Amino acid sequence: MRVLVTGGAGFIGSHYVRQALSGAYDSLRDAEVIVLDKLTYAGNRSNLDPVADSPRFRFVQGDICDSALVREVMTGVDLVVHFAAESHVDRSIVGSADFVLTNVLGTQTLLQAACDAEVGKFVHVSTDEVYGSIDEGSWPEDHPLEPNSPYSASKASSDLIARSFHRTYGLPVCITRCSNNYGPYQFPEKVIPLFITNLLDGKRVPLYGDGLNVRDWLHVDDHCRGVQLVADRGRPGEIYNIGGGTELTNRDLTKRLLDAVGADWEMVEQVEDRKGHDRRYSVDITKISTELGYRPEVDFETGLAETVRWYTENRQWWEPLKERAALTAR
Repeated sequence: MRVLVTGGAGFIGSHYVRQALSGAYDSLRDAEVIVLDKLTYAGNRSNLDPVADSPRFRFVQGDICDSALVREVMTGVDLVVHFAAESHVDRSIVGSADFVLTNVLGTQTLLQAACDAEVGKFVHVSTDEVYGSIDEGSWPEDHPLEPNSPYSASKASSDLIARSFHRTYGLPVCITRCSNNYGPYQFPEKVIPLFITNLLDGKRVPLYGDGLNVRDWLHVDDHCRGVQLVADRGRPGEIYNIGGGTELTNRDLTKRLLDAVGADWEMVEQVEDRKGHDRRYSVDITKISTELGYRPEVDFETGLAETVRWYTENRQWWEPLKERAALTAR
């Protein structure tokens, strides 16, 4: 079996690859895994060091918008797991063009190549942000798409293109929509690694607005396990929400992170709220639980403690990334 993983040097994609090549997924124990990654600022080849020597691993540096390259790497592929995306909301507010190019055109390029190569399964990894914001209850998969940021709008667009390739061409596509991920190897612009690394360096952390925006937190291991369940047994043409079951306000999350590193509230800086900031996300995971037996297994308290410990012990991984980002911002 041959698996193509796009964005496989990023946070979530690299976790999936490491798990796949370490025997965590029974159906992939003998699979060849090809990673296609452009290695933008958020892609890091070192994320794959633990499995780099595997005879079943191949890395290709390239852009998912490069149709010739995509056709080449798609040859003989049985399964595509499509993680590659521009994903940071703040960056999309500053400049949306890269998000439309990568998330929309890149996805279409992959889908067309997969269709031409008669790939057996295509899993398109998306986000709960495509639904917009919800005050009460949780979104089922058939909820209307109401994205509120350029990032989430580009992902909603890619979801619709993915769906169309199933409906029009019969490509066996499944779409997954996850809640907020956390865990090791996450680029330190996202809230949990940003706050941990700032606090470890004795720097203040920025809390948007009143801090009462609510997010559901999902450990990256649970997310990738859910993606693999969909790859193995998900019904083509269907959408599956993947959630973690831990809803917290940003203020509550901040308090937990302060406690984890022994800091107090004076390390928090209240900043102006993000433009178009969604108030609450919450996905209903009944469908994937009932059909595929998914449930989150990583307790948030345990997962957060392990994540804090990982960043504490791996300064050599994140310090260069933050230094590079600071230089770029000047």
